[in-house]
Amino acid sequence: MAEGRGVAILVGAGDAIGAAVARRFAKGGYTVCICRRDAAKSQGLVDELAAAGHHIHAFSVDARQEAEVQKLFSDVESNIGPIEVCLFNAGSNVNKPLVETTEKLFFKAWELACYAGFLVGREAARVMLPRGRGTIFFTGATASVRGGQGFAAFSSAKFGLRAVAQAMARELGPKNIHVVHLIIDAGVDSEAIHQRMKAAKGIEASEIPQDSLTKTSSIAEAYWFAHQQSRDGWTHELDLRPSVEKW
Repeated sequence: MAEGRGVAILVGAGDAIGAAVARRFAKGGYTVCICRRDAAKSQGLVDELAAAGHHIHAFSVDARQEAEVQKLFSDVESNIGPIEVCLFNAGSNVNKPLVETTEKLFFKAWELACYAGFLVGREAARVMLPRGRGTIFFTGATASVRGGQGFAAFSSAKFGLRAVAQAMARELGPKNIHVVHLIIDAGVDSEAIHQRMKAAKGIEASEIPQDSLTKTSSIAEAYWFAHQQSRDGWTHELDLRPSVEKW
């Protein structure tokens, strides 16, 4: 069973933001459950945190499947401990010209970034409401508040997720459940972004100006900060960007 402060369940937790949040909340005394399509991909992080003396588990889940999400929350509550923190971090950053955006692509972007967020947020609320406490996080992006060229699918999905989070916050806040939507208005300092910049501009990771990308550890600290807030001064929406970012 969970020790310390309870369980932090991280859905759509990959090797960048998800891993950083896992490290921060494990350091803060939480038992961490890393959940992604293929749990084996998180084995290195599980070994790292376990070696440091933290309580860590990995689960495979397709967050787009209601039955899988419901089973995940049931298994964690029954076998590991009470879920105190939930992060939804899944999404597919699709960039396609409008006339090349197929029905399948549009639906896939919405299903992963918005519908899955609704399923995860709803199940988190279901286990938190009887206890009258908890924090639910949603990772947003620039596309959550601004539609850009080539981002019809992704922006609509992230706009939708923002609406889900806002509606949840208004409903659950008075019941002592803190819902936070974090807008990351920046490139994230991660291997995926490094590869994307190299492919688009030929820039090597070593050539990227310092502090021009947001570090995953800074994102994790923002989530930790929001989780620690007193209920008389809760933040629902917070935006992060480097000082040099245009906005």
